[in-house]
Amino acid sequence: MRIGVPTEIKSDEFRVGLVPGSVRELTARGHEVIVQSGAGAGIFADDAAYERAGARIVKSADEVFFDAQMIVKVKEPQKVEWKRLKADQILFTYLHLAPDAPQAIGLMESGATAIAYETVTDANGGLPLLAPMSEVAGRLSIEAAAVALRRPTGGRGVLMGGVPSVKPAKVVVLGGGVVGTHAARMAAGLGADVSILDRSLPRLRQLDELFEGRVRTLASTMETIENEVLAADVVIGAVLIAGASAPKLVNRAMLKEMKKGAVLVDVSIDQGGCFETSRATTHAHPTFEVDGVIHYCVANMPGAVPVTSAQALNNATLPFVMKLADKGLAAFDRDPHLAAGLNVKSGRITHAAVAASLGFDSLEGSKNARIAAE
Repeated sequence: MRIGVPTEIKSDEFRVGLVPGSVRELTARGHEVIVQSGAGAGIFADDAAYERAGARIVKSADEVFFDAQMIVKVKEPQKVEWKRLKADQILFTYLHLAPDAPQAIGLMESGATAIAYETVTDANGGLPLLAPMSEVAGRLSIEAAAVALRRPTGGRGVLMGGVPSVKPAKVVVLGGGVVGTHAARMAAGLGADVSILDRSLPRLRQLDELFEGRVRTLASTMETIENEVLAADVVIGAVLIAGASAPKLVNRAMLKEMKKGAVLVDVSIDQGGCFETSRATTHAHPTFEVDGVIHYCVANMPGAVPVTSAQALNNATLPFVMKLADKGLAAFDRDPHLAAGLNVKSGRITHAAVAASLGFDSLEGSKNARIAAE
C-alpha cells in the first residue's frame, strides 16, 4: 500500500503522523511511504532521516494526497485537507467529529473512509490510541495550570505545592480516567491538595489504592461538583464519552461563585469541552478570562511536546497502521477493535455516538447530513 504523511497544518501542531522508525517498519514490509518535505521538522527529523528509513519525499501536500491510498495524520483534517481526499482513500487520524459538523460533512462528501484514533478500542474496553495522548495531556494540564495560576498571567498567585506554613493549591480533577489519573499524579507530586471526582465507584476504589490516600476520591454528583469547584484554585476537566460530546459539568452560574483568578483547564475541549464557557484556544493564545476565572482550552495540548508525544502516539498506532496497510479495509473483518474506529464510510457516519452527537436520529439519518447540520 502507498501511505502518505502530510505536514500537520493545525495551529502550533508539531507532531507528525509517522516518525522515521515507523516508516522503516512499513517499508521493510514492502509498503511505500510518501512523506511531505518538512513533515518531521517539528520533531527534528529531517527529510534525510525519512529517506534513510525508505520514504519517498515529495514537495507538497497535494502530491501526498494525490498519490497515497492511505493518509496517516495526527490532528483532524482542516478544510483544505478534507477537500483533497478521494473516495478510494483511507484517512487514519484523530477526528473528534462530535462537536464538528462541518468536518463531518466534508469527510462524508469526500467519500473517503475515515478512521478515528479516539474510538479504536481494545479487549479491555479501553481506547489504546487515545491513551498515550491522554497521558501527555493529563500531565501537561498541571504544568499549564501552574503557569496560569501565577499573578502576571491573571491567576490567583498561588504556588501549586505551597510552602511550609502556607497551604498548597486545591486541585479538583473531574474524571478519573487516563487524563484525570495523570493530572492527579502530577498535582500530588507537586504537593497540591488534590481531589478526583468520578461516577464509577470501582474506579474510585482503584484510584484510592493507586494513590494510597494521597488524593481524595469523591463520587461525582451535581452537589459534589459544585462544592468542590467553588473551593478550587484549579479545576481539570478530564471527562470523556468515547465518540460523543463531553457533558457540561461546570456552568456559567458556578463561575460567578468561584474564586477570582482560579484556573479551569479543559482537556475535554477536543470533544466540545466540559465547561459551559469553554472555547478552543491555541498554544499561541492559550487562555482567556470569563467572570474572573482563567480558562486554558488548548485543543492540541500534546503538540507542545512533539518529540515525546509523536513517538508515544506512533508506539500505539503503528500496529493498526500495519494491519490497514497489509489488509486494507478487510482489516475491519479481522479486528473488531479497529472496526470500532470507523467513523465515516461511503458518505455516511458509521459510529453511533458520533451520529447522535451531531444530531442525527440514526446512522441512516446521516445520509441527510447537510440538512441535519443546518
